[in-house]
Amino acid sequence: MGTIGFIGGSGIYEALPLNDVREVEFDTPYGEPSDAVTIGEFGDTGREVAFLPRHGSDHGVSPTDLPYRANMYALKKAGVTHIFASNAVGSLKEELEPGTLVVPDQIYDRTKGRDLSFYGDGVVVHQPFADPYSPELVDHLTEAAESAAPEDTKVVKGGTYVCIEGPQYSTRAESEFYKSQGWDLVGMTAIPEAKLAREAEIAYATIAGVTDYDVWKADSEVTLEEVLENAEKNQKAIKAAVEAAVRTLPDDLECEAHTGLEGTVNTPTEAIPEETQERVEPLLGDYL
Repeated sequence: MGTIGFIGGSGIYEALPLNDVREVEFDTPYGEPSDAVTIGEFGDTGREVAFLPRHGSDHGVSPTDLPYRANMYALKKAGVTHIFASNAVGSLKEELEPGTLVVPDQIYDRTKGRDLSFYGDGVVVHQPFADPYSPELVDHLTEAAESAAPEDTKVVKGGTYVCIEGPQYSTRAESEFYKSQGWDLVGMTAIPEAKLAREAEIAYATIAGVTDYDVWKADSEVTLEEVLENAEKNQKAIKAAVEAAVRTLPDDLECEAHTGLEGTVNTPTEAIPEETQERVEPLLGDYL
């Protein structure tokens, strides 16, 4: 097993308890990551964890402007093979009340202007993405959350996360439409993060903390104050779940994502520009 990654969402800006900590600044072909990557040994496990606050330590970058490609490229360079992410999300179902932790297994993409791939510029990669979260990590993260979260915390396995562009919240019409489709959660950062993890052959799953009911619910009006207040309340349970997931992750857990690029490159190596080959070598090198 390589390094375990943890991407902290809204409300989570500090790493898990780590020893021998170092902060590493990565230079990537896609610009600078959101922040330096904090790397250290988790507790007494001997396991290396790399932490990256998605929005930066001061939450200075909006979901639309996040350097998703730089973030994932940096984690790949750090040797990360498995990622546990966290998200603050709105609920599209009455029973998923604020404070609920959900480990989704599907995504519906409603983003509009984001860079969705590492590839292009002379190399075409067509990658399966039917199961956007690694099923093996979904199972493991759910079990960890159920065992480690406070007793009064509801943990739900599975569900569809609809990813909107933001940074504005949904209109009432949009929210009612998402709910009518039977989807479960609404957020702003699952895409392209999950796609890029798959393109980097990193197994990826997220634990989403519900902060609000979006605006489909009668008399519900999402405010930043409500979201931040509930995100802070969810922080303890999310960190407990991720800590348990890191501690109990089997050494030999191989995921389909780890060979996700096999058979996906549609361009002969000799036809790929040298500059492009150099850029994607840390990601695609085994297949060129």
